[in-house]
Amino acid sequence: MSSVPFGVARLDSILGGGAPSGSVVLLAGEAGAGAREFAYTSAAMNSLAHADEELFDLYYGDVDDGAALPESVHYLSFTADTEAITREMGYTMADEIVDAAVDGISFRDLSPEYFQLSPVPRDWYETETASITELGDRGEYEDVLTAFGDYLSEHGERSLVCIDSVTDLVSMVSDDTDWSDVAMVMKGLKKAAYEWDALVLVLVNSEALRDREFGTLMDAAGGTLQFSWESGGSQRARTMFVREFRGVLSRLEAENIVRFETEIHEGGFDISDVRKIR
Repeated sequence: MSSVPFGVARLDSILGGGAPSGSVVLLAGEAGAGAREFAYTSAAMNSLAHADEELFDLYYGDVDDGAALPESVHYLSFTADTEAITREMGYTMADEIVDAAVDGISFRDLSPEYFQLSPVPRDWYETETASITELGDRGEYEDVLTAFGDYLSEHGERSLVCIDSVTDLVSMVSDDTDWSDVAMVMKGLKKAAYEWDALVLVLVNSEALRDREFGTLMDAAGGTLQFSWESGGSQRARTMFVREFRGVLSRLEAENIVRFETEIHEGGFDISDVRKIR
């Protein structure tokens, strides 16, 4: 089975190239612990590989022989537009990476569909006021999950997809949308990603979910990377461990790897050290 690079050089080298193609991977954990930075780095590096080979070689290096770069990179957000995400990427990695990579990333802002039935004023999430004609053309409101699915059906094949984030869907659960609808879409995504030969990264703040909801998402995904903060003395450190992952966890267990220490520098999210069973 071929792999798709995560875009985090040291992690990809440990895993023999990256994640198995056709995988849905949860990036789960505490706020600020590195999950979002992981997604930004993954999108930027996979785009950079096509946009600027020299920069890609400088910040990432060689792609493993057993890995294949995605043909396209897509970043879907339920609450943020392209400008906001690009600005956040600039806080995570060097400007030259973001400037070169961003044009190769297809952003899909789902905030109009997400907020349309909420009390949030339209001008907070849409930069231009829709005309009467445009409102008429829309007809019935398009459900956010439908818009989400339609976009992926059109663009998912042989791609890297970052979904930011399933946590937003939790607050949407109401009389109109059940948690079971969200869970069903995630289970369908797992099947579709395999058919598309894609790598789908799904951000989720585990602190915002009940154990049952989080367990449902884990069951619907092929793998879960857990991000957390650890305190030691006067310092806090970001760590990551592979909670479960088909085709990957066995490799880490064979090398006695139990946890990764992580850092964020001008190259984005990175592995700074590996903890092994002594």
